[in-house]
Amino acid sequence: MAAKQCGSFVTEMKVGKARTPDGMRLYAIGDVHGRDDLLSENHRKIAADLAERPVADHRIVHVGDYVDRGPDSAAVIDRLAGLVDNGHVVCLLGNHDQMILDFLADPVAGAPMWLMNGGEATLRSYGVTPDGWRESDRHVTDIRDRFAEVFPAHHRTFIEERPCTIQFGDFFFCHAGIRPRVPLDQQIKQDLIWIRDDFLRYGRQHDVVVVHGHTPSKRPEVRPNRINVDTGAVFGGPLTTLALEGTDHRFL
Repeated sequence: MAAKQCGSFVTEMKVGKARTPDGMRLYAIGDVHGRDDLLSENHRKIAADLAERPVADHRIVHVGDYVDRGPDSAAVIDRLAGLVDNGHVVCLLGNHDQMILDFLADPVAGAPMWLMNGGEATLRSYGVTPDGWRESDRHVTDIRDRFAEVFPAHHRTFIEERPCTIQFGDFFFCHAGIRPRVPLDQQIKQDLIWIRDDFLRYGRQHDVVVVHGHTPSKRPEVRPNRINVDTGAVFGGPLTTLALEGTDHRFL
């Protein structure tokens, strides 16, 4: 059962007994994929929400995949790199963000996966033309070298320093999901940024409610054990922001 209130989509449904820390509101933003315009808009929505509904403390958690496919990956990284030290903004690692590091470390091995999944748009946002990368290893290495020259050091550091997870109260945030029946402290990076079906099809409770992105859906998915905030912003859907407070949740 849902209702429209103050421009926010508010649902009366509870996510089990999961609760945020007392006095803290949590916001989670889905996969951005180079849509700096939508990211800026969502940050404004959060600022307006905080002004309208003051709270003692808050965190804004971005669940990863800042780059690729969309037109402004460089602008997205620049925006977020300037916010992560303010104490309220958390940026987690996504698989597309990891692919940049893989390409820089080993362009021949990393190019097919990255460039065929939106990496060309990221390169162009930094002024690098990726034409001809399929022709030879030499072309790929040349593209990597040109990218490395213009990729700002603080952008690379931003991606390298991204954690895979963060937990507040009963809510566990990561990019893709967790391996079911594996303790949280034993989850591996590969699963946290890449897992899909084994996590999505698991219907039983975890020790926490997992807030994630990675798998786009037409609308946010709210399940007793997980909340998916990837609504395909780069494919024409909205960029979703979830707000959690106490045992309640709503969407801005």
